[in-house]
Amino acid sequence: MKDYPAENIRNVALVGHSGTGKTSLAEALMFAAGATNRLGKIEDGSTLSDWDPDEQKRGFSLNISILPLEWDGYKVNLLDTPGYMDFMGEVKCGLRAADTALIVVDASSGVQVGTEFAWRFAEELALPRAIFINRMDRDNADFSSTLAQIQSLWGNKCLAVELPVGAQQAFQGVVDLLTMKAYLGEKAEEGEIPAEVASQADQQREKLIEAAAETDDALITKYLEGEELSAEELRAGVRAGIAAGKITPIFTGSATKAVGARRLLDSIAALLPSPTDRVAGAAGKELPPDASKPLAALIFKTTADPYVGRLSYFRVLSGTLKSDSHVWNANRNVDERIGSLYHIVGKNQEHASQVTAGDIGAVAKLADTHTGNTLGARENAVTLEPISFPQPSFSAAISPKTKADLDKMGTALNRIVEEDPSLRLERSPDTGEMILSGLGDSHVEVALEKIRRKFGVDLEMHMPKVPYRETVKSTAQAEYTHKKQTGGHGQFARVALEVETLPRGTGFEFVNKTVGGVVPKQYIGSVEKGVTEALSDGILAHYPIVDMRVTLYDGKEHPVDSSDIAFKLAAAQAMKKGAQDAQPCILEPIMDLQITVPEANTGDVISDLNGKRARVLGMTPSGTMTTIDAQAPLAEVQRYAADMRSITQGRGYFTMGLSHYEEVPAHLAQKIIENANKEREAARA
Repeated sequence: MKDYPAENIRNVALVGHSGTGKTSLAEALMFAAGATNRLGKIEDGSTLSDWDPDEQKRGFSLNISILPLEWDGYKVNLLDTPGYMDFMGEVKCGLRAADTALIVVDASSGVQVGTEFAWRFAEELALPRAIFINRMDRDNADFSSTLAQIQSLWGNKCLAVELPVGAQQAFQGVVDLLTMKAYLGEKAEEGEIPAEVASQADQQREKLIEAAAETDDALITKYLEGEELSAEELRAGVRAGIAAGKITPIFTGSATKAVGARRLLDSIAALLPSPTDRVAGAAGKELPPDASKPLAALIFKTTADPYVGRLSYFRVLSGTLKSDSHVWNANRNVDERIGSLYHIVGKNQEHASQVTAGDIGAVAKLADTHTGNTLGARENAVTLEPISFPQPSFSAAISPKTKADLDKMGTALNRIVEEDPSLRLERSPDTGEMILSGLGDSHVEVALEKIRRKFGVDLEMHMPKVPYRETVKSTAQAEYTHKKQTGGHGQFARVALEVETLPRGTGFEFVNKTVGGVVPKQYIGSVEKGVTEALSDGILAHYPIVDMRVTLYDGKEHPVDSSDIAFKLAAAQAMKKGAQDAQPCILEPIMDLQITVPEANTGDVISDLNGKRARVLGMTPSGTMTTIDAQAPLAEVQRYAADMRSITQGRGYFTMGLSHYEEVPAHLAQKIIENANKEREAARA
């Protein structure tokens, strides 16, 4: 594929709710442009976009797919993104590489949860938006109702640029309100506007003319004076309005029948913004999309392959990225060698000698570059805004199925997290479990399936253990004498300790208050070490002991039989005796929750929280949504993502993080202690 100047490139992300036909639309556009000679179908796994085996198995998109096409002197890079909520991280990546978000809406279902999220994500990036009302050939397809719903949500800047000719089984084509012509069938055969659409076309065109006129002082003056805008003035006004976010154009058609695809390509080329309309910036410095300027490129996606290695997808904001060259990674302060460059077409890679400003490409085997990093010239280094990923809302403990899987587990998990930064991997310092967190259970399941398929490592997921802790609520004293006589040198140490409670979150303190050398200086460290090591094995349920001060106030040594190990053992036993007498209790992690839900679901969400031992701290209304701040025990909200989805039909979202630890109510603590001790016995058996 040849190089195109930035003004002739269109980077368009297809976004929206799952199952609205984004992949089918991408297929229809590729077919209409002659980039493929057959119209692939999701049902038989023949689309250019959903080529991944996991996608074909599940029947919906899981990853960004890049599909470039050429149309009438323009290059259009389509970024087909998933619609399922668990894979919103991919949507975030795709939008950062795009100049327009094309939101696909099902004419028979209207605006859905994923539609609203896609709009919000694009709005956060101040990204121009367009809407394609798809599936006009379906039963119950209703363009007027869907248009009204869109306008009620996002205002009258959402304007029809096309109208359907017919609907459902009678759907034939589209009316273009700029040319005021009808375009029928897959071939977009031009004709006159049918009489039954003419009145609506006149009304919608008038709204479009008014919005276009408002983008320019000269045009608004002409419009107010009653003069008619020329076809070129109208087109230029609409284009300017789209680039400025003042107009959201609405197109229509049927992707599976490729009706409306050719007209949509014409509109993408003529109306949607090019990279020159959206000049990027970094640290106050403009990055003009000019191939001759210094390089600035954003890595917006990374894939891991056991054979090819790491493949990094990039968007060039400025300059030219050339094969067999060196670039500077400003985020990591490292030089990277660029080997082969590629243009990506679905699952295929086409070699490229260079990728110029405004375009999208890929490079293999970068040693130290990750998603969100910026590549450029060392002497003119810039750092672009990193990609903002949604916070994980679901965590699973990961374990290997076999010893062979254990040996490769760490490497495979790290590779998959490199590929998808909306996944997080950590080892729990409290339970020792490997925890993989993502945007939902399906997100984590798919990650494990990828690991199995790509790296041959079989892993299982299960509910993480809650990292309970233990502490004391009062003060107690205890002493212990460690004495062992085995002939010759024996072992002797006497330790007297006081244990007392400390405020939550303080941790552990050790204090030496002995006088007169009753415990020689060389053994004080052994006493502290014995206490510290014993803290990891609590007295109620073997959870770590925290928020406690231990004071050494007396002891005794033997000039021959005392040793470091003797004082260490005596200290451990004295601490356990003291803790046992100081009202020990179980602590549980309390999580901060920030929950955003539709106003209509607020009551149900709060009712559900009350059943989870939660405390609601406050509520903040914002438009049609309400944000609820709350705290709840981790044990109650480990599967909150599924509960939230059920209560709000997927419209709610939340973030969760550790706040502090609190004492578990007595009636629950006993069950926790019993279960922990049963597990310990079972592990020993």
